[in-house]
Amino acid sequence: MIQAGQPHSEPILSVRHLTTRFRTDLGLVTAVDDVSFDIHAGETVGIVGESGCGKTVTSKSIMRLLPERVSRIDPASKIMFRGMNLATASESRMRSVRGDQIAMIFQEPMTSLNPVFRIGWQIEEALKYHTDLNRAQRRQRSIEMLRLVEIPNPERRISEYPHQLSGGMRQRVMIAIALCCEPDILIADEPTTALDVTIQAQILNLMEGLKRKLNTAIMLITHNLGVVAQVCDRVLVMYAGRVIESGTVHDIFHRPQHPYTQALLESIPKRGRREHGKRLPTIPGIVPSLHHLPAGCRFAERCRFRQDQCVDHEPELLETSDGRAYRCFFPITQAPMAPTIGGSDVPA
Repeated sequence: MIQAGQPHSEPILSVRHLTTRFRTDLGLVTAVDDVSFDIHAGETVGIVGESGCGKTVTSKSIMRLLPERVSRIDPASKIMFRGMNLATASESRMRSVRGDQIAMIFQEPMTSLNPVFRIGWQIEEALKYHTDLNRAQRRQRSIEMLRLVEIPNPERRISEYPHQLSGGMRQRVMIAIALCCEPDILIADEPTTALDVTIQAQILNLMEGLKRKLNTAIMLITHNLGVVAQVCDRVLVMYAGRVIESGTVHDIFHRPQHPYTQALLESIPKRGRREHGKRLPTIPGIVPSLHHLPAGCRFAERCRFRQDQCVDHEPELLETSDGRAYRCFFPITQAPMAPTIGGSDVPA
């Protein structure tokens, strides 16, 4: 797969043909369908799309955190990390990777943190499993991590419980836990959900600063395109389990090829463009059920540019010479009267 704007070095994570299925009462469904991408050291890759598009299942497939009794990663899938295929690695090997070489920040810190254990204990638990530090050293490292994520009075905070911290502080603790072993890759699943705008900005700035300091690659899962514009280098746009467009953040925001990507961008509120009494553009319809996917393009039913070919046939993912990729018979450059995307809220 061509990766725009990336150095010729080997990717730190290479996902190829990732397909994840779930057993349900209505039969087998494919939640992630033939997804491929690379992540290089020190870069941030955003995965965006509506709820149910497969973002979180992709991340949990990489971490092998899905319940095995109802989920299955296709044998043809490859999740290559340091010469090892995580898709087929043993559970004991995955336990050594999780939290050490690849770490994850989950959506809701109040439910991710254990309410009955002190903050310091929860940070030390990762250090106890993955390092040879003694108890005093683990405590000191925990204090250092809380200080690194800019939590005041870390010597006192390590003795407190999650309910004694604000939402923003709990999220910082989650970041401290994820980074305490200095992982190569940090997977952040909606890390700013339920936080107010000011705290969101602080968390994003913190993650960006830590990325530069530790050269950690970040896989950022979000539905917030404003966040993507602020911190990401490249973007994957997912829809109904598939990647339908990818490229640099500049290309995605200024030269979207897929009508779905363009529709997402049009729905972003833009400063200075509000007209009295005029509603924000929306995408009509809903994401198709994974139990009853259409025969053609999965976005066709909601697409204003659809033609007969879109309804009858599913487009392949087309890779271009400049590193772009999109899954569309009639990309925006060929679609009639395609609106222009722009505004002060997207990266120049």
